[in-house]
Amino acid sequence: MTLNNTTRDELVPSRYAQQVGDIEVLVISDGVLPIAAPVMATNVDATSYASWLDDMFLPRDVLDWPLNVVVVRVGERIILVDAGLGVEFPDFPRAGQTVHRLEAAGIDPAMITDVVLTHLHMDHIGGLLTDGLKDRLRPDLRIHLAAAEAEFWSTPDFSHTAMPSPVPPTLRRVASQFLDLYRGNLRPFETEYEVAPGVLVTRTGGHTPGHSIVRVESAGERLTFAGDAIFQVGFDNPGWHNGFEHDPEESVRVRVGLLTELAATGESLVATHLPFPSVCRVAPAGDVFRCVPTVWDY
Repeated sequence: MTLNNTTRDELVPSRYAQQVGDIEVLVISDGVLPIAAPVMATNVDATSYASWLDDMFLPRDVLDWPLNVVVVRVGERIILVDAGLGVEFPDFPRAGQTVHRLEAAGIDPAMITDVVLTHLHMDHIGGLLTDGLKDRLRPDLRIHLAAAEAEFWSTPDFSHTAMPSPVPPTLRRVASQFLDLYRGNLRPFETEYEVAPGVLVTRTGGHTPGHSIVRVESAGERLTFAGDAIFQVGFDNPGWHNGFEHDPEESVRVRVGLLTELAATGESLVATHLPFPSVCRVAPAGDVFRCVPTVWDY
């Protein structure tokens, strides 16, 4: 079995295979969901942000926010990194595609040995609560996340966020539901943990207290899945705050540090909310950065 096995045709590509040395990486689009544009830049004046949106040919009111998850195959281990939104939210009918897109790639959920969660926001864990996925996962599934993340959601603090008013209680409810359902499967780590040879998950904090990134390394090649540490606006405006960030100032520090490192190493970057398939490299551009898309290999 290879991760890019085609069993279902779609007019728009929804999965992209990337080889990292001897490790197979598959980026899967969970779809897109609408988000109020101002949430993406909460600490800048409206004129500056509107100018950036115009320059990027993006609407000023509501954005289509991409959602990407990743599947990593190392030997017999099949590792799902994040699980998308799920299908519980009827207001987001174009998201929650992970289940059938896994199947289209020839991946039975029962084959998944490990799940790595960058954090417990609902668009990263909702898929694990979806009928058709949760009942097909193996009972000995290992779910890796930072201990600080699980601890945070017992009594979450939203005082530094700028989310639309219906969102925080929904995030709290979904995280609580997830923890109740999967507590026996959790494998919490403190700072970093090698999930499988060449697959390292590292806590960054910032976006949430236990937010983590995943690094895949093999045969001198490396790819970083940055989760929500980096958004599209963050390359040329890394100091802009996102309303979903629980510690905006720490998020900026994490973002700048990560982008600086990626620009120095030249390794590939994938992130949850960059346009699919989001595989790119980072280049310095004065005091900020550029996202340089990788040429598709097909």
